[in-house]
Amino acid sequence: MDSFGILEVSASALSAQRQRMDAIASNMANARSTKSEEGGPYRKREVVFSTMPVDEGQGTLEGVQVSNVVKENAFQQVYDPSNPDADKKGFVTMPDINVVEEMVNMMTAYRAYEASVSTFNVSKAMFAKALELGGQ
Repeated sequence: MDSFGILEVSASALSAQRQRMDAIASNMANARSTKSEEGGPYRKREVVFSTMPVDEGQGTLEGVQVSNVVKENAFQQVYDPSNPDADKKGFVTMPDINVVEEMVNMMTAYRAYEASVSTFNVSKAMFAKALELGGQ
């Protein structure tokens, strides 16, 4: 097993959690967006993780990667006849995004990111100490 594999695992987790936080931030920013580039209301994004080998085919150490970003088709009808996007009955189609739930998801992603940073830093310190001891 590659000694530096733990650094690769931590780096893969950092990258995956950053992408998750980007998707959550986009969801929160567009929670009331009635128009998107694709047409229609904004579609909530959910990041899907999967494992990936990080030790070049030996199969003993796995990191994490973003395998997909799913765009949900969940919408809600909100009564707001003053909105320019309202239909004839005064209802506006908006994304079904719970901002409180997204904040909890953001905090969870942040904690996972912090854990990966800690793992990376501890591993780095361990390797530095090993080099220091090996040089004596």
